[in-house]
Amino acid sequence: MDDFGTEIEEVKREIVESRSLTIKTNNLVNALSADVNSISKRQQANDRKMVLNSAVAYVAAVVIMMVGAKVLVDARVEAEHLRTKDRRDKLEDIQKELDSIAAREEAHARSERKAEAYFKLIVQKKRRDVIEQYEAISKLDLRKTERLVFQRAYEQARNDLSLMSYHAGLDHIRTGRWHEAEESLADSLKMKSDASHGPEARYQRSRALQKLGRQREAIEILVRLTEASADKEVMDDATLLLANAQIDIKAWNDAKGTLRSFIRRFPKSTSILEARSKLGELQLYH
Repeated sequence: MDDFGTEIEEVKREIVESRSLTIKTNNLVNALSADVNSISKRQQANDRKMVLNSAVAYVAAVVIMMVGAKVLVDARVEAEHLRTKDRRDKLEDIQKELDSIAAREEAHARSERKAEAYFKLIVQKKRRDVIEQYEAISKLDLRKTERLVFQRAYEQARNDLSLMSYHAGLDHIRTGRWHEAEESLADSLKMKSDASHGPEARYQRSRALQKLGRQREAIEILVRLTEASADKEVMDDATLLLANAQIDIKAWNDAKGTLRSFIRRFPKSTSILEARSKLGELQLYH
């Protein structure tokens, strides 16, 4: 009986210990489950952080790549723009040069045509046309030889027309047509004032002016002629004519001075007696 009771007690104690162990085991399992859940939550949080960080890093990497790509593309586009602009500028320079060459060629062709036409005027001895067109021709792009030929032709035309007008004036004087004579001699001097026949043309024009009653114009020409004429043979006649013109306008004192100058400067002149007679007459009456 005691043994049985002892066994029952043993069984009871084992049952209690077994229950206690089961409770502890459950507590441990629950604690472990809680730890696993906690670890799982922390892992999930870490995973989410990693995913977020990875996403941010990816986005940042993509943004950096896009920015870098844009910078690279912009740089290439800018470089291409610069190359295009450089090519365009070179093309424009080439086009300007071609236009300039074409303009020069056209100007040269026009000059050639005008020079050819002007040379025909020279050959045809159209002297007035040669003179009238010379200024325009001289502004063209001519060769040195052409320019020299045209210049000589121009000077020769002036000299020829001046000489022709001079001789026409002398013809008019011989026939007493003083108005036509004055016009022809004025045209002669206009054509070429420094011609070799210039002093004689001035003297003869002064004669015509005096005959036309335009003594003051004649005196103005004669004063310069008697003071600075290159033709000494004209100076004595011009001086005596000056005195006569001064007498015509009753400039007595001027006439006396001119006659005294004539007698002093040209004592061997064939008109010396005439000059002395006029001077004596002026001194007597004026």
